[in-house]
Amino acid sequence: VIDKPAGLVVHPAGGHETGTLVNALIAHCGNTLSGIGGVKRPGIVHRLDKDTSGLLVIAKNDATHKALSAQFADHGRTGPLERAYIAFVWGRPQSSAGTIRTQIDRSTINREKMAVAPEDKGREAITHFEVTRTFEGTDGRPLVSQLLCTLETGRTHQIRVHMTHMGHPLLGDHLYGGGFKTKATHLGAAARAALTALDRQALHAALLGFEHPATGETMRFESPLPEDMALLATALEGS
Repeated sequence: VIDKPAGLVVHPAGGHETGTLVNALIAHCGNTLSGIGGVKRPGIVHRLDKDTSGLLVIAKNDATHKALSAQFADHGRTGPLERAYIAFVWGRPQSSAGTIRTQIDRSTINREKMAVAPEDKGREAITHFEVTRTFEGTDGRPLVSQLLCTLETGRTHQIRVHMTHMGHPLLGDHLYGGGFKTKATHLGAAARAALTALDRQALHAALLGFEHPATGETMRFESPLPEDMALLATALEGS
């Protein structure tokens, strides 16, 4: 289990042939990694976006890879798999907790983006969220919320797409939250500086739990907010 820093690409792809997590894993583990993912994805059971930080589990052999993949395919419906993310979003959702259930597919307008799709297209995506903190802007109104998001599916950009669909895109999300840039004018000076320094979506994979493939023991790992997001939270609180 690793704690991936923001800015690290998980596996090689166009424009990122070197300097990825897979390159580091091969250097560290040699040829012992699971080969199920193929040449470019050895050991990779699941992934995080380049600019999302947090916890990942890597399979070092094929038996482990198959067992972990089955747990991720089940998404914790019948087993102990847990995946929880901390997100900072613009505004405050109407409900303090809820579930977003849509279809997600590749955007037909911008191929870099995913989008909520009609019911007969895409793949089902389910995100549960809970508001854990709310921060006011300089005008005294709720401006930013800290959420705890848990996944029942694992689609590309799922939390980012769902939060945007709900009208509350993630802070720092240049791909999905571009229309909310003016919101930053309502932040205090320290919070604006912290958001500029963040320069990525404010999303962190904070919790990962699963059944050990060999022993059956329930494993549970937690990662505190990385420094850039922790500084943003402190600045928001100070504002």
